[in-house]
Amino acid sequence: MEYTEVNVSGLSGENAEILTAEMAELGFESFTEEVEGFFSAYIPFDTFNLMKVANFLEEKAATLGFVYKVEKIGEQNWNALWESAYHPVKIGSCFIRAPFHQPDPEALTDIVIEPKMSFGTAHHETTRLMIETLLHLSFTGSKVLDMGTGTGVLGIIASKHGAKKVVAVDNDEWSFLNAKENAVRNNVAGIQVIFGDASDIPSGKYDYILANINRNVLLRDIPVYCNFLEDGGSLILSGFYEEDMETITGVAVPLGMVQLYSDTLNHWMVVILKKC
Repeated sequence: MEYTEVNVSGLSGENAEILTAEMAELGFESFTEEVEGFFSAYIPFDTFNLMKVANFLEEKAATLGFVYKVEKIGEQNWNALWESAYHPVKIGSCFIRAPFHQPDPEALTDIVIEPKMSFGTAHHETTRLMIETLLHLSFTGSKVLDMGTGTGVLGIIASKHGAKKVVAVDNDEWSFLNAKENAVRNNVAGIQVIFGDASDIPSGKYDYILANINRNVLLRDIPVYCNFLEDGGSLILSGFYEEDMETITGVAVPLGMVQLYSDTLNHWMVVILKKC
């Protein structure tokens, strides 16, 4: 199959995430990001509507200030490009790779993620921050809720490190299906993947709630997460910038949450909040 490639430069952070989500609705199947501020999007050539995509990109480029380039690539070039652009990631003792990568014999935890176009391949700063944080926690016998699961990588890590139950939720159908596939691919038991949002969380209490989602969703849903968190449980959040930290804690602290830990990477943040 031949593909159309759109290269976007000069756009990063939440604006890039929003743009890729909107491009996915137009039929783009996959995305790669080699460096901050530059990503490529791919759509099958036979479903590519030139005028529709051109009008969309012109409007968004004028509003958001990015530049783009469109070109057609063949199937052989597409496969080579995808595999060369998508690199495995090693974070501590955890190795996250695609099926076409070889495992790292020195890694204690090997995770295979078929990325497709779901968020959570460990390349983005927020996913890396979340994974680094999870690797320092004990999940043995715990119940975990993973909101906005994307590829399912965070829930898979929790399961591989001893969680007895993981509920993974995403309101994007592609991510929902991708997370289910990746759970099977990694031979992890006890992961329930749900298509939905915070209103679809199954009843019960959780020892850990993970949410790597954008700032506005976090601000809206922190009170919901708090209701599902066990006393003494931890809420682990990322997906927001350093300047948003005070706003995030300003919602959480009045609900009885205290900050235990935070870290930053390229202005992105992760924070652990404990329910007292």
